[in-house]
Amino acid sequence: MVGGIAGLWGALIEGPRIGRFGGSGRAVALRGHSASLVVLGTFLLWFGWYGFNPGSFAKILVPYPTNAGGAYYGQWSAIGRTAVTTTLSGCTAALTTLFGKRVLSGHWNVTDVCNGLLGGLAAITASCSVVEPWAAVICGFVASLVLMGCNKLAEKFKFDDPLEAAQLHGGGGGGRLLAAHLVQVVVIVGWVSATMGPLFFILHKLKLLRISAEDELAGMDLTRHGGFAYAYHDQGEEDGSDQNGGIRLSRVEPTATTRQIV
Repeated sequence: MVGGIAGLWGALIEGPRIGRFGGSGRAVALRGHSASLVVLGTFLLWFGWYGFNPGSFAKILVPYPTNAGGAYYGQWSAIGRTAVTTTLSGCTAALTTLFGKRVLSGHWNVTDVCNGLLGGLAAITASCSVVEPWAAVICGFVASLVLMGCNKLAEKFKFDDPLEAAQLHGGGGGGRLLAAHLVQVVVIVGWVSATMGPLFFILHKLKLLRISAEDELAGMDLTRHGGFAYAYHDQGEEDGSDQNGGIRLSRVEPTATTRQIV
């Protein structure tokens, strides 16, 4: 919830990206420029999750006493269960998001799948060592539905969080869990709001949180990184014909002193 509330305040204070919501109020998807890096980052997080969830036990060779007197079960059993439930919840959420977004939008999108996977991992973390594997599947399934529902709700209220941090980290938790941790939820919301809200507000006023409108429209690949995410064909070949099935694609050419859109 810390990440979810922090992302909520950052997105509320800074406002939507340019062009995120059209003149008619329709949400326009602004995709990242490197799906490969999104997938790589997701796999790195997924790999690290095994160090976080099973690794939180700290010790593995700790036997559990049983009525039979034999040490057939131990810390290793709980660690194995934790790794399995972590995997099942994340994979279930990823697959649910994959097919759910296909039904809703009519096309496949790897970025949505990556966020769905992370939503499933976040949802199982609190109870990863105690739930049954079948329950982890349900947890991942529900987490995906919650994430997609929160994203739809965010579009309705014109809330733009480029990382979906508020929806992903702040949307989980069942009724009994929420009731049992009501005080903790209130404390987390209050603490993060009191610390991150003023921080984002100060950064906003100092214009340190967002690039200029000119740079945002031109694209950060050119203005901040000095390169291009995609290689486009030149416009107007010698025969004057357009490329890519009649769709004209623009190239942004950097110069030493000015930025010029050709």
